[in-house]
Amino acid sequence: MPQPLDDTALDQVFRTARTYNGYLDQPVSEAQLTALWDLMKMGPTSANQMPARLVWCVSAEAKAKLAACVSGTNGPKILAAPVSVIIGMDLDFHEQLPWLFPHADAKSWFEGNEALREVSALRNSTLQGAYFIIAARMLGLDTGPMSGFSNAAVDEAFFAGTRVRSNFVSTLGYGDPATIFARSPRPDFATFNTLV
Repeated sequence: MPQPLDDTALDQVFRTARTYNGYLDQPVSEAQLTALWDLMKMGPTSANQMPARLVWCVSAEAKAKLAACVSGTNGPKILAAPVSVIIGMDLDFHEQLPWLFPHADAKSWFEGNEALREVSALRNSTLQGAYFIIAARMLGLDTGPMSGFSNAAVDEAFFAGTRVRSNFVSTLGYGDPATIFARSPRPDFATFNTLV
């Protein structure tokens, strides 16, 4: 039976972890990105859909192309981060279900139903994006997820000619504590929860 994680682990993943606006000048290796994927892919999605498609922008050219698609102060954040990641979603994820979910004919659930595929891709790729953040923290990395960007521009720049669409963007690296501000409020249980 699983046991609760200790306070050190809980702090690293949630309680003291933060969203970073900038990073230390320390590289992130391809091996680390692979390890991150190998951890995050274990998180559950409905019928093992796994619709997320990640683009890891590690070159200056790729980061510049992504930075051109974002708004406000997000561009400089992307350019300065060791890695910037696009969490995309494959609207034709169901084509992979025969091998990803061999227990049933799950592909047939989505064939001819674009609306169902869209909502499933969004929900489950968002889950995978959350697993990305948690996995990064577990591996000693920090993230800066953002939604201040043009989905249409990102899709044209990175997913043209495919059925993949962008969900959100995140920076990744070793967070610089000088780039964060005081933590925003976190309400207690009674504020947003109801027991019925």
